[in-house]
Amino acid sequence: MTSAYTSLRRLAALTLLAVGSLAQAGTAIVIGGALKSDNDAVWQRIVDESGGAGARIAVFATAAGNPERSAGLIVAALNRHGAKAEAIPVAPRLKDVDLQSSLNDPALIAKVASSRGVFFSGGAQEYIVDTLQPGGEPTAMLKAIRQVFDGGGVVAGTSAGAAIMSHMMFRDAPDNMQILKGQWRDKREYDRGLGLVGPELFVDQHFLKRGRIGRMLPAMRAFGYTLGLGVEEDSAAIVKGSEVEIVGARGALLVDLSEASSDAKLPAFNLRGALLSYLDRGDRHDLKTGITTPAAHKLREPRIDPAASDYKPVRRFDNYFLDILGDGSIVTAMAQLLEGPTTEVRGLAYRAKPRPGDLSPELGFEFRLYRGPGTVGWLSGALGSDDYTVLKTRLDVIPVRMASPLFTPLAPTP
Repeated sequence: MTSAYTSLRRLAALTLLAVGSLAQAGTAIVIGGALKSDNDAVWQRIVDESGGAGARIAVFATAAGNPERSAGLIVAALNRHGAKAEAIPVAPRLKDVDLQSSLNDPALIAKVASSRGVFFSGGAQEYIVDTLQPGGEPTAMLKAIRQVFDGGGVVAGTSAGAAIMSHMMFRDAPDNMQILKGQWRDKREYDRGLGLVGPELFVDQHFLKRGRIGRMLPAMRAFGYTLGLGVEEDSAAIVKGSEVEIVGARGALLVDLSEASSDAKLPAFNLRGALLSYLDRGDRHDLKTGITTPAAHKLREPRIDPAASDYKPVRRFDNYFLDILGDGSIVTAMAQLLEGPTTEVRGLAYRAKPRPGDLSPELGFEFRLYRGPGTVGWLSGALGSDDYTVLKTRLDVIPVRMASPLFTPLAPTP
């Protein structure tokens, strides 16, 4: 595993050296996937950031399994919110269209370059990088997209279209446990992305729903990232310069590894001292200063500070999370830590039923969340649900050996 991680770090370093650390002129809108057609907050924000009513937005359904359908739905949603969106027929699965002809069509390239926004659909992100950046080299079409972005325009993407935003990305890695165990390969589970959010930030999508904290942490360590942003479904992170703003239905998890360390003597992935913050809709965070500004409706509520002399936990019980990578479990654990009676919360990541070819089936990972300096939060129900902001919870990830079988039935008493 050590040599594999060394190779990953080398590839990431070469990629970041190639792109440099120039400030991003445009606005990247990272959508966590499963974006609903009636999520007006996200759709309208895309149009507004692209210039408002009449904004020309080029839609790429390059990643989609059914490009015509996906592009049609996206164009319709954007146009309902005032845009003049148009599908660009560049997709490997587009019927009766020659991919290379469309990809190199000067008229289409000029149309994209003159747009104020670009939108990438969901699907398979490898189709996007293989089409627009074959062999790591940008095509003329990709250069036109970058021209839009570098000119102060917008590049938005949902699901697969969000995965490509980092300089390094997951290519096809649905198995969190596989990644935690170090079983991933170049051009299979990971690849170079398009690098629109800047070299310092790693992004991922479908984040809370699919427990992708399990794959983000080892990826960030391997690629040398200190900041990661995992965006939940039907939600978006607006990345403009150093500022991140959350809009939509839920939120995003911000991961900070600037103070984290690992024990090289342990034969599996491990981590100590990671910082996790959960940002919900309306929250803003400055990546340079590290300052979070909660949404206005939260600031009208009292700050929750477990270190305050008058702190009283509102939750009576503490839970042990048997599936910390389950749907929303990591944020539920963070909320429990903020409002509960104990200073730490623990949970497990493991596979109780090994799959064929699963290496190290006995290997699991205990996630230990605990309070530290700056662990505070806010809670508001003003928008009809419990909206949390939870800042600076600490996290250790400890490799553990699981029993096999995990349990045995009790025998009848004589």
